[in-house]
Amino acid sequence: MSEPVEDERRRARLVAALEDAGVGPDRVAGCRKLDGGTFSAVFGVRTVDGAGLVVKLAPGPDDPVLRYERGILGTEAWYLRTARERTSVPVATVLAVSARDEGGPGDHLVTSECPGVPWDRLARDLDAGARAQVRAELGGHMAQLHAVTGTEGFGYPALPFGPLRPSWREAFLEMVDAVLDDAGRFAVPLPRPAEEIRVVIAAESSVLDEVTVPRLVHWDLWDGNILAERRPEGPRITALIDAERALWGDPLAEFVSLALTHDITGDDAFLNGYRAAGGSVVLDASALNRIALYRAYLYLIMWVEARPRRFDAATLDWLGREVLTPLAAMLDAWHRGEGPVTHWWSTG
Repeated sequence: MSEPVEDERRRARLVAALEDAGVGPDRVAGCRKLDGGTFSAVFGVRTVDGAGLVVKLAPGPDDPVLRYERGILGTEAWYLRTARERTSVPVATVLAVSARDEGGPGDHLVTSECPGVPWDRLARDLDAGARAQVRAELGGHMAQLHAVTGTEGFGYPALPFGPLRPSWREAFLEMVDAVLDDAGRFAVPLPRPAEEIRVVIAAESSVLDEVTVPRLVHWDLWDGNILAERRPEGPRITALIDAERALWGDPLAEFVSLALTHDITGDDAFLNGYRAAGGSVVLDASALNRIALYRAYLYLIMWVEARPRRFDAATLDWLGREVLTPLAAMLDAWHRGEGPVTHWWSTG
C-alpha cells in the first residue's frame, strides 16, 4: 500500500478483501480512503496495470449498527448483480463479497471503479436544460430497474429480517418496528413515543396492500449516489452506486430518496423520462399517502442512525431541520386524523 491505512486491523481487512478479489499486495500501486460514506470505510485502489477498484469494509461485529444494516454489503452485491444481469443501467461490477448476515454486518465488498463524479457536485455548474437532461435519463434508468420483479416476497434480502414476507404491508411494518426498536436500543429521542408511531403508521398502512408485485428498489438514490460526467452531447449518468439499502418493494419508495427534501411531483424531467421508458406512476392521493409512509420510515432511519454513527453537530442541526421537523409534522397530521399529502416533503 502506497498510503497508510489508519490502523493495522483495518489494513489487514483491506488486504484480505483485495486478495479475495484476486489482487495481491504486489499488484497494488496506490490506495486512498474515499470521502462520503458514513457506514462502511471506503477505499479507492489502483492496481499496477491501471485498473481502479473500490473496497468497502463494513463496521466490525462489535460496532453499533441498525438492525437492517447487518449484512447490507451482501445486499449491495445482490443489487449490483441483479441490475447488471437484468437491465442496461450502469452499475459497478462485483469482484468479491463477504457478507456475514447471521453474525453481524457484511465484512467487505470489492467492485470495479465507476467513472464520473457525484451528481450533486456536477449539477452546480450546469444550466437548467442540462440538469433536466440528466434527470430524464435517471427516470429511464429507474423505469428499467423497477421492471425487475421478484418471486419470493417483499422486504430486505439480508437474513436479520428473516425470510421475505408475502405482503408488502407486512414487510414494511416489520421494517418500521425494527428502526423503532433501534431507537430504543440507542436511546434516540423521537418526536412521539415509539409505540404511538407504530400505531399511527399501522393505521395508515392499508394503502400498502395496493402493492402486489415485489420490484427492485435501490432506496438510497439521493444525488450523491448518482455519478455523472460531461460529454460532448451533454452530461450523462455513468453509474448508480451505494445500493446497501436495496429491497424488494414498492417503486414509489424510490421517489423519496430521489427527492429527499423536495416535492417529486414537480420534477417533470424525471417523471417524463420514467414514463417514456415504460414506468407507470400516477401520483394520486393514494400514491402520495404511500410516499408519505416511506418518507416517514426513511426519516426515522436518518434520525436514528445519527447516534451510532456519531454525527457531528452541524449534521445533527441539518437533520433536526430537514428530517425531524417534517417527520414530526407528518406524525402530528396522522395523529389528528388528517391525510398527510401536504406534509410529506420537507419545508425547511
